[in-house]
Amino acid sequence: MKKVLLYNVMDDEAAVIKEWIKTHPDVEVHSNKVTLNPDTVDLAKGYDGISTEQDNLIDNPIVYQKLHEFGIKQITLRITGYDTIDLDLATQYQLKVTNVPAYSPRSVSEMVLTQVMWLLRHLNVAQPRMHAYNFTWDGLQAREIHDLTVGIIGAGKIGSEVARIFKALGATVIAADPIHRPELNSVLKYVDHETVYKEADIITTHTPLLKSTYHLFNESVFKQMKSNAIFINASRGAVVDTPALIAALKNHEITAAGLDTIEGEANIFSGDFSETPFENDYLKTVLELPNAIITPHIGFYTDNAIRNMVEISMKDMLTIIDGNTSEHELN
Repeated sequence: MKKVLLYNVMDDEAAVIKEWIKTHPDVEVHSNKVTLNPDTVDLAKGYDGISTEQDNLIDNPIVYQKLHEFGIKQITLRITGYDTIDLDLATQYQLKVTNVPAYSPRSVSEMVLTQVMWLLRHLNVAQPRMHAYNFTWDGLQAREIHDLTVGIIGAGKIGSEVARIFKALGATVIAADPIHRPELNSVLKYVDHETVYKEADIITTHTPLLKSTYHLFNESVFKQMKSNAIFINASRGAVVDTPALIAALKNHEITAAGLDTIEGEANIFSGDFSETPFENDYLKTVLELPNAIITPHIGFYTDNAIRNMVEISMKDMLTIIDGNTSEHELN
């Protein structure tokens, strides 16, 4: 019987894991609520495989060294983002790393739509007014989505779903992506990055965090955008140069921003800091901006996504344990 350990299991994952176990009696599954780090890696001793779902960096070589010494062949992530992992160290210690690249593209695309409509209809302005019993209309006149151009940076599995949603609402959709997918020809028009920046009324990014995309959205890029543009980031925090975004919002170089992620969110998002301080000046500043909204990286967080996170990751883990190759290997 195979024996696997799941780190950092959320309560909502636990129910799905329990159902998965019922249909896989040949696998012994144990779980905990701690992240994988130098202090907890010894918990993996005696297991055939491990999985984790965390934003905390796994950058200490001892973690990879010990997993290798324990005979473990992989690190399976139950999330899409893999910037928490040192792929070079994983490769050095013969650990195959997998992620779940698209547990629910629809979930993230619906969050993008939600943030766009909230900002487009100035609900970020209207809501606090209403709570102050101010029911005036000043500054609340909105544009209609079918009159606008939506620009997508990264039209992969998530970006293409975003494109389909906005196309269905009547918007003109353009996208910059190195891969042109014929099935999207009726949905969007492929253009270069500069055209997206200059022509789009709404710009949303869906790129992975790579060396080439780190701070992709910088001061120069924000200055190319329309002054009434809305910027959305539902990908990874560090694809945006946050001080440049804050400056663009304060100087009204763009009109608004909706963020579901921000630099330095690890160890903060999903935690309760209502009575304790946290260290992230970027986040504190954005929270105070009247023309920005931010959510705690919950774009993915739907029932379908949680189910897919568990089922896909478990399949990948068992595939590698059996000596086979997973389609989601990153190294």
